[in-house]
Amino acid sequence: MPNAYIDRGIIKWNAFDALVGHSSMLEELKYRLGKKEKPILSEDAYDELNQKLALAVQKDKEVEISYYKDGYIRHTFGCIKSIDHQNKRIVLSTFEKLNANDIIDIVI
Repeated sequence: MPNAYIDRGIIKWNAFDALVGHSSMLEELKYRLGKKEKPILSEDAYDELNQKLALAVQKDKEVEISYYKDGYIRHTFGCIKSIDHQNKRIVLSTFEKLNANDIIDIVI
C-alpha cells in the first residue's frame, strides 16, 4: 500500500512557526490580556472573611482560599496552620504563605 495516507502529525505545521519568537510572543500576549484588576472588597466582605478565618482556625477545617496574585485570581487548599498578625500573612498546612491583603474568598 504505497499510496496510503501517512499522518505526519505536527510536522506538517512546522512551516507556520517560521517566524522566530512568534509563538512565544502570542503566549505572552494571551497572558497579559488575561490579567485583571484586584477586586475591591467591601467592609462587610472583610468581616465575613475574618469570621470564616476564625472558624477555620478554631475547628481546624480544610479551606479553599481564593487570592489575587500577579493579575490573576488563584486558588489553593489546606488547613490554616498559623496567622502572622504582624506581617499579615497566613500559613497553610502545605507551608504556603499568603498575604492576608490578597485574599478574596475563603470556602470552608
